[in-house]
Amino acid sequence: MQPTLMSKKIIKFNQSVTTNMISSSDGSSTASIIAGDSRNILSSIPDGFFQTCITSPPYWSLRDYGVEGQIGLESTLDEYIKDLVSIFEEVRRVLRNDGTFWLNIGDSYTSGNRTWRAPDKKNPARSVSKRPQTPEGLKPKDLIGIPWRIAFALQSAGWYLRSDIIWYKPNCQPESVRDRPTRSHEYLFFFSKSENYLYDVEAVKGPNDRRLRSVWSIHSKPYKEAHFATFPPELIDDPILLSSKKGDWILDPFNGSGTTGEVALLRERNYFGVEINQEYINITKKRLESIGGQIEHQ
Repeated sequence: MQPTLMSKKIIKFNQSVTTNMISSSDGSSTASIIAGDSRNILSSIPDGFFQTCITSPPYWSLRDYGVEGQIGLESTLDEYIKDLVSIFEEVRRVLRNDGTFWLNIGDSYTSGNRTWRAPDKKNPARSVSKRPQTPEGLKPKDLIGIPWRIAFALQSAGWYLRSDIIWYKPNCQPESVRDRPTRSHEYLFFFSKSENYLYDVEAVKGPNDRRLRSVWSIHSKPYKEAHFATFPPELIDDPILLSSKKGDWILDPFNGSGTTGEVALLRERNYFGVEINQEYINITKKRLESIGGQIEHQ
C-alpha cells in the first residue's frame, strides 16, 4: 500500500546541509532531497548514518547532462574512476559498519578518437557533443570494461566485493551496429563495508522458493517525466528488502529521477538523495507528489 505523504519540517545535518523533508502520515518514512554535488555534500554527513546505498552514477562518455564539472565527462577514464572511488569512499564512511552498497553501472566502447557521438538512429538519446580520447592501451571499437575496472578499484580501496549481478533486460534498446551482439545487460555490483553485514536472505526468494540467484530478468521502464535513462523500481526493490529494515536510511548520491527514493518510501524506509541537476530535482518532486507527497519550497 502506498504511503500518504505530508509536508514536514526542515532537517539539518550541519550548517552547510539543509534540505526539505517529507514524511508519511503515519511517520513510517521520510525523504530528503538536496541540491548539490555529492563530492561536497557527503562530507557534511556524520559517520555511520545510512544502512545501505543504492545508486547508478552517470556512465563515462555516454551522455552530457548539462552541468559544469559533471561526473561522466572526465577527459580520461582514470579520472572518471578516481572521481567515483573518491565519492564512494565518502559513502563508505557514512554507512553503518554493517552497511552495504549496490552499484548499477554500464559499459561503453572506445570512441576511436572521435570527439563527439552522433545520435544512434534507433536510440537518439545516445549522443554527446564531446568525447574523450581512446584510453591508453585500448584500440578503436574496444569494449572498455568500465564496470569491472570500477569494481576492482573499489575492492582495492577497501570495499568487500560480494556479488556481481547481471541485470538482463528482455526489452533492451536496439542498436544500429552490425558487427557484434546487441547489448542486453548491465551490472549491479553488491559491496559491503565490513566482513559481516546486514543481508536478510529470507526477504527475497527466487522461483520455486529458491535462494535468490545472480541473474535478474527485469524490463527497463523509462520514467515518463525523464528524457534520460533511469533504472526501474523493480531493480531497486530487492536490494532494499535484502539490505535494510523498516525505518532505516537509504542513500543515493546520484538521485536522478528519484527511483530509489520512491521505492524506499513505499517500503517504509527513509531516503536521502543528492542531485546536481535542478531539472532532475523537479522531476523527483513530481514523482514523490504523485504518491501523495507535498514538498516545501525554500
